[in-house]
Amino acid sequence: MPIEWHIDGVRRLVIAEARGTLTGEEMLRYQREVWSRPDVAGYDELVDVSAVQDTEPSPKLVQELAALSAAMDPERGRSRFAIVAPQRALYGLARMYETYRGMENRSTTRVGVFRDRAQALLWLAAHDPPPEAGRAEPPG
Repeated sequence: MPIEWHIDGVRRLVIAEARGTLTGEEMLRYQREVWSRPDVAGYDELVDVSAVQDTEPSPKLVQELAALSAAMDPERGRSRFAIVAPQRALYGLARMYETYRGMENRSTTRVGVFRDRAQALLWLAAHDPPPEAGRAEPPG
C-alpha cells in the first residue's frame, strides 16, 4: 500500500503513514513527490510506520534515501523529522537512516526515531529537546 500523507499548514508539518508492506520504491516515491513541493520547504515531518507489517528496504536503499532526502533539504533553516517505528526491525532501519542522514553535509534536518507517536509529536512541538528521550527499548 502506498504511503498516505497530508499537510498540516498550521503546524507546518507533513504527516505520513505507511501500512501493510512498505517497499523501497514507495519510500523513494514519497520522498520525491512530497519534498519537491515548494510549499512544504522547511516544514517538519512525521512518518509513522506503526502499521507496517512487512518491509523490503535494504541498508543500501536506506543510505540512498538519506542522501536523496538531504539533497532535497532547503539550504536555509532547520527542520525536524520524527520517525515512529515500534517494531524492532523498522526501528533499526530508522536509526540507520538517522545515522546516514546525519553524515550528509547537505542535510539541514534533524532526525529523531521514536517507538511512540505521542513522544514523536512532543519532540516535534518542543523547541529542541534531545531525541534520545524517545529511544528507550521496551521491556522484555
